[in-house]
Amino acid sequence: MQDALLALTRYWTERGAMVVQPFNTEVGAGTLNPATVLRVLGPEPWRVAYVEPSVRPDDARYGENPNRLQTHTQFQVVLKPDPGNPQELYLGSLAALGIDIHAHDVRFVEDNWASPALGAWGLGWEVWLDGLEITQFTYFQQAGGQTLDPVSVEITYGIERIMMARQGVAHFKDIAYAPGISYGEAFGQSEYEMSRFYLDDADVETQRRLFEDYAAEARRLLDARLPVPAHAHVLKCSHTFNVLDARGAVSTTERAKAFARMRGLAREVAGLWSERRAELGHPLGTAELPAVAAAPAEFPAVEGAHPLLFEIGTEELPPHEVTRTASAVERAVTEKLAATRLGHGAVRVRATPRRVVVLVDGVEPVEPDAERTVRGPRASAAFDADGNPTKAAAGFARGQGVDPADLRRVDVDGVEYVGITRTDLGRGAVEVLSGVLGEVVAELRADKNMRWNDPKLSFTRPVRWLLALLGDTPVPVAAGALVSGRTTRVHRTAAEPVVEVASAADYPGFLAGHGITVDQDARRALVLASAGELAATVGGAVSADESALVDEITNLVEQPNALLGSFDPAYLDLPAEILTTVMRKHQRYLPVRDADGRLLPHFVAVANGDCDHDTVRAGNEAVLRARYEDAGFFWRADLATPPATMKEGIAKLAFEERLGSVAQRAARIGAAAVEFGGLSDSDTPVLRRAAELAKFDLGSQMVIELTSLAGTMAREYARRAGEPEEVAQALYDMELPRSGGGAVPSTVPGALLALADRFDLLAGLFAVGAKPTGSSDPFGLRRAGAGVVAILRAFPELRALTVSRGLSTAAEHVRAQGIEVRQEVLDEVAEFVRRRYEQLLLDAGHPHEQVAAVLVLADAPALADETLAELANRVTDPGFATLVAALQRVRRIVPADTAPTYDPAALVEPAEAALHQAFDKARAATTPGLAGFVPAAEVLADPVNTFFDEILVMAEDPTVRTARLGLLAAIRDWAAPVLDWQGLGTSLEKKN
Repeated sequence: MQDALLALTRYWTERGAMVVQPFNTEVGAGTLNPATVLRVLGPEPWRVAYVEPSVRPDDARYGENPNRLQTHTQFQVVLKPDPGNPQELYLGSLAALGIDIHAHDVRFVEDNWASPALGAWGLGWEVWLDGLEITQFTYFQQAGGQTLDPVSVEITYGIERIMMARQGVAHFKDIAYAPGISYGEAFGQSEYEMSRFYLDDADVETQRRLFEDYAAEARRLLDARLPVPAHAHVLKCSHTFNVLDARGAVSTTERAKAFARMRGLAREVAGLWSERRAELGHPLGTAELPAVAAAPAEFPAVEGAHPLLFEIGTEELPPHEVTRTASAVERAVTEKLAATRLGHGAVRVRATPRRVVVLVDGVEPVEPDAERTVRGPRASAAFDADGNPTKAAAGFARGQGVDPADLRRVDVDGVEYVGITRTDLGRGAVEVLSGVLGEVVAELRADKNMRWNDPKLSFTRPVRWLLALLGDTPVPVAAGALVSGRTTRVHRTAAEPVVEVASAADYPGFLAGHGITVDQDARRALVLASAGELAATVGGAVSADESALVDEITNLVEQPNALLGSFDPAYLDLPAEILTTVMRKHQRYLPVRDADGRLLPHFVAVANGDCDHDTVRAGNEAVLRARYEDAGFFWRADLATPPATMKEGIAKLAFEERLGSVAQRAARIGAAAVEFGGLSDSDTPVLRRAAELAKFDLGSQMVIELTSLAGTMAREYARRAGEPEEVAQALYDMELPRSGGGAVPSTVPGALLALADRFDLLAGLFAVGAKPTGSSDPFGLRRAGAGVVAILRAFPELRALTVSRGLSTAAEHVRAQGIEVRQEVLDEVAEFVRRRYEQLLLDAGHPHEQVAAVLVLADAPALADETLAELANRVTDPGFATLVAALQRVRRIVPADTAPTYDPAALVEPAEAALHQAFDKARAATTPGLAGFVPAAEVLADPVNTFFDEILVMAEDPTVRTARLGLLAAIRDWAAPVLDWQGLGTSLEKKN
């Protein structure tokens, strides 16, 4: 291992990095060393490499866990500014470690980083070596609350992980650290004793006192304008807090206050450091960034129609952004070309993690010329009485560069003006495309955007090259510092990673020749086919339920290369959900199942491009074995802990600073669910017991490690603790649905808990101002709103539990904690949920007029569903169309504030008396719902129409006028709860 540290040091120093020493107080990561977190601030260049022992008390395992240590070794590299090729430099460092990147599967997999305590965040990847995360690779965007300019690249190697993979050992203790000395022999005692200290023996009161002393000293040092020692004491604060946390001595309130205190100090340190460097005149100078590329000025002419190829080359995009970006670019190119006069064929866009490829058929060589009229002054003001041009006409002609005699008369909306006709000459295709494609790149945006060393561009990951060809003619495109060429980049491990492209013709075939499948559908088909074939060799199959995972895998690779791996069948003793969650969430492996759906001890991993199958298979199997060892450790520890004890542990977990701990939230959920009621005698005790245990599994080691198993583990642990199956199932159900279109609860107690969970989330977070904004929805409130709708639709027997009632009940429990929840906020949440329901109906293909008509019932989605189904059955009925038109006519005529009361004795005209009698008859015959309303109300259609034909509603006699308006208002208000009749518009008239 020491040779690896020396090799990395040598590699990076040969590339201009300065070596600094580990920091002399405990840090949780190399990032916190001032050589990173302070040096990324400001304009000075900085290239540094160093070893950093990273201390994390919560990872202490007494040296028993093969993959977790309280002190692990990081090797930290900071490149400021971004050198433009950091990934390639990084891959070179792996080669320096003796890793054959041609044999192994090295992948950059999305993993963004944020530290609210430091006011810092960045976008990047975790780097996988045969499925093992070995490095964190981040483009720093902000630190100390300051936006970074220039942007720094941070590369953090996990040395123990790398060495375990390199040396083929299963436990960190077995790493060969130096000749004849193992890691365990050198550091095993320290690992055990520090674990004892952090988990068992650290004196809580001493640590509390130290925290206060360190914070006070940091404050004093800031006041003395000494940012470096102040930073050291903030780090001491942080470590002391982590010791207290590992000892289980931090309450939710204390956690929130400590974080706020450390965050404030850290931001002040960052600000003061920046000020001090400016005062010193930035001794290291100012980093130089690439200049903005000059706009193209020369455009070659082409003859005849040709295909266009435009490729935007990137570093690895997040999987979901591959699909989204392809759609966005296709839309942008289509719209921008449509705004020109350039003829062309179909626009197609294909994408992989490293490229977005635009293909346009049959682009014409030049735009056609176009004539346009330039309008001048009115003709009446352009000539005098003798027909001579006036000053206005002469000035217009002069401005257009023509003789006044060339002005002609033009008619615009019946008014005569003078003007001229100009011919706009068509531009050449290359010139048109140059501008269009440059705009497409400049306007690229994603859900999360970042900056790199480009002075202008911003996107989800760096754009590194542009390729643009019209036939075999280069199209000059400039965007930011980039200028297009005729080369592309293929696999980084290829003999020639940069290759020239001769022509736009059959570019997908050209890429295929270099081992890249650019079409997403073709890649997906390859993944499915190869995975299916491999699974069949062991008598298994890949489930169709893995569609979302297959989509992700498709967008993680440019060329799928599937391989079959295995694991010890003994791990099948663990619950299947644990095994599959590890495979899917952590490793992106496809589980293999037998014909009955049972897991087999096999999996399919999909590498990117050529590799040595035996090497990559062994690496992935080792990673999965380590993951399953961790899971088995957590499983056994949790089984030894009663659910009630786990429940006590969630009091230490923070939910949201103002809304308190997870325990407080669980208590609110349980109380609200019980208050909802509507249960049978047998379900009532089930709900009460499940409410007592709600969210208990969030205190388990398994769920802390694998959060997506919440609910799943509650059911497993409740069963094994002897709880009734109905209680265990309710605890599972309360986490459903997990996603849009996902499974909903299967039991009424579970449905009530799930609803209470989501109502609490919505009411509480909207009340404290944490509602979604744009693409930001950190608490998943859109998902929660859709979940409320899905559950209420699935349980029509709960229709008495409306959205507004659920929110009001939840709000009362939030208010009980002293948090204000205004009625306007609840109205806003109800509308928020209503919009989720509306979108679900529209996405399902229901006509928008019918959706608009039933939204008045969205407070009870099951009722709205029944009404929508009934409405769909009636829309072709002429009698129903007549009734709708009559009720719409009533609503249009009656002022909104008209009271629905009237004196029947004042209605003496035959038409109004007939309407009153028909209304009485209809009211008496009405039964609930649209199905019960329409047969009773149809008797009103003709009397309403006759009334309007024969009766003057706004009679001069106020008594008569009031009675007529009151009758109409009564009809309006009687019909209003059934449907929004106006929402149907004239759609039924068109159908009939």
